[in-house]
Amino acid sequence: MVVAGHSAEPADEFGTTLEADLREPTMTLAGWRKFVDSPDASFDLLPDKRWAALSDSNRDAYDEARIDYHSEMIIVATSTVREVARQGRLLTLLNRREISARRGLIVSGQQTTGKTTALKQLGRTHELMVRQRYPSRLADRIPVVYVTTPPKGSPRKLAMEFARFLGLPPVKRGYNTTDIADVVCQLMLQARVDLVLVDELHNLNLATAAGEDMSDHLKYFTEHLPATFVYSGIDIERRLFTGVRGKQIAGRCVLINTGPFPCDAEWKGLIATLDNALRLHRHQPGTLPRHARYLHQRTGGMIGSLSHLIRAAAQLAILEGDEAITRKLLDSIPLDHAAESARHGAA
Repeated sequence: MVVAGHSAEPADEFGTTLEADLREPTMTLAGWRKFVDSPDASFDLLPDKRWAALSDSNRDAYDEARIDYHSEMIIVATSTVREVARQGRLLTLLNRREISARRGLIVSGQQTTGKTTALKQLGRTHELMVRQRYPSRLADRIPVVYVTTPPKGSPRKLAMEFARFLGLPPVKRGYNTTDIADVVCQLMLQARVDLVLVDELHNLNLATAAGEDMSDHLKYFTEHLPATFVYSGIDIERRLFTGVRGKQIAGRCVLINTGPFPCDAEWKGLIATLDNALRLHRHQPGTLPRHARYLHQRTGGMIGSLSHLIRAAAQLAILEGDEAITRKLLDSIPLDHAAESARHGAA
């Protein structure tokens, strides 16, 4: 599991800062770089005797540090994460010398199936590889751009998302969409951007004139930038692969589908990894794998729902003093509506 990013504020001996260390959104260059630079978290439990001897104030600080630790799931190398990394890496290599018609990648599936996680991990891995390969050019290079598709968007709003990530000044009303797009493209060319991640692509509605215009604008960016574009969204093939524009998108992109995990060896392996990452004083290793089938029924095999359930249970185990995850505790935690509906429907 991952602790929130490091802060410049002074921290106590357990790593907690004076104020909550909130992460910047990854839709800005500063936030993205903070995400890329964040080290893998680690937390060592105190020996039981020292833990029992903590003063009230130190106990509060210690528990707060563990709550921070459990606030985000460890990035488990699921088959989805591995496949997106493999295909994304291959496409960046294939596109390196292409002049036109560069191939892209679409990650499509239901909500809470790990699409955004896989997308960001691809971007993080790529950026770290570029930094290692070109250490002397880091000051003026932006290897990866990450934006989300604006809801009910327009070409202007999309261009502004790119401008915001790059840290450009607020766009004045008098600037038209082409002006903004030209500046964005020029800056991305100068910064040697070679991977563009566009999340929430399901917000693009080709059934509307604004959606068609925004689709054309995305195509404009792909044709004017020597970069690989990777998209992510909910059920993209059903929403976007229709009509002339949809067929253009489908004809230029490799599709990877995500979905719920079956209750098989990989599912049990995911749970075992999470089990090993828990930092609870009365946790018995192997507890979660023994509940693998139950966890599958509760979450419908959705990795996002599983993440929420285990993280919430670990934090409650700390807050309530039980220091262990039990079936009773898991039963008490509500999940997202989709997972709960699937559970009751299957019952």
